[in-house]
Amino acid sequence: MAKKKNARESWSLRESILTFIPGNSVYGTMRSRQARHGVMFILPFIIGFLVFMAKPLIESFIMSFNDVSLVAGGGYSSRFIGLENYKYAFGVDPYFNQRLVEEIPRMVINSLATLVLSFVIAVILNQDFKGRTLARAIFFLPVILSSGVLPGIESQNEFYNMMAGISEEVANASGVNLSAALEDLLSVSGVGGGVFHVLFQMIDAIYDIVMASGIQIIVFLSGLQAISPSLYEAADVEGCTAWEAFWKITFPMVSPLLLVNAIYTIIDFFMKNDNRVMERINELFQRLEFGHVSAMYWIYFAVALAFIGLASVIISRGVHYYED
Repeated sequence: MAKKKNARESWSLRESILTFIPGNSVYGTMRSRQARHGVMFILPFIIGFLVFMAKPLIESFIMSFNDVSLVAGGGYSSRFIGLENYKYAFGVDPYFNQRLVEEIPRMVINSLATLVLSFVIAVILNQDFKGRTLARAIFFLPVILSSGVLPGIESQNEFYNMMAGISEEVANASGVNLSAALEDLLSVSGVGGGVFHVLFQMIDAIYDIVMASGIQIIVFLSGLQAISPSLYEAADVEGCTAWEAFWKITFPMVSPLLLVNAIYTIIDFFMKNDNRVMERINELFQRLEFGHVSAMYWIYFAVALAFIGLASVIISRGVHYYED
């Protein structure tokens, strides 16, 4: 029933080019039409990137190899210094490396938790029950709240800050951290400490995970709704259990979206301004150290690309594609 990626891997560079050239055998195929439609959908982003983002991106890369200083009256001057800014980021700055090492595992854990949570919620919301539309709307709220409105309220609202301070003071005054206490109890009892440490990290970050899961839920839900009910009917006739149907039908059919959501989730967590790496970079930016900032941004960008590439390689091995 399912054909793994060999059909997709046979798409050569020549065929990709012929997809956009009329008058050949490849141009008129269903797959070529779908490819052109996909390009049309992302064309606004491509145009916006070339017009608004390409030039700053190139200038930032050039700045990472220069000593940049502001000039009185406007503008800036730069002096080529080679890899000195990168050496500063790796060997001189006392915080960048430390925060990078600390934040990357946290972002990886949060990304995995977000994918699992969003997939489970999407499967639940795909069931037929009363109030399903309202439940879907509720789970989409994190997309709206995390779009910039709620972070602004959290950082600028005096009442919110006061309540957060009171909550923190109460927790400190009680002297009891339930999450840490339970983790210590399990570690003393001999239960796998490393696994529970990761689980408690997820529990402590549940707010961030839920707030970041809205888009992924929608993507998974769209994939689940595209599965033909006849597949489940045929499986039921053959005596397939619900658990077997999930692993033989549901998960393979949705697996291409797992790769899409994984890439989106990794990028989303790496782009958050509340992680300590971005905080350090913003500190240097406020001190007008543009050369150091540019080098750190490009290092951070390279790390993010490395994790995206690693996730793509690992997840793509389990992705199932079906013939059109």
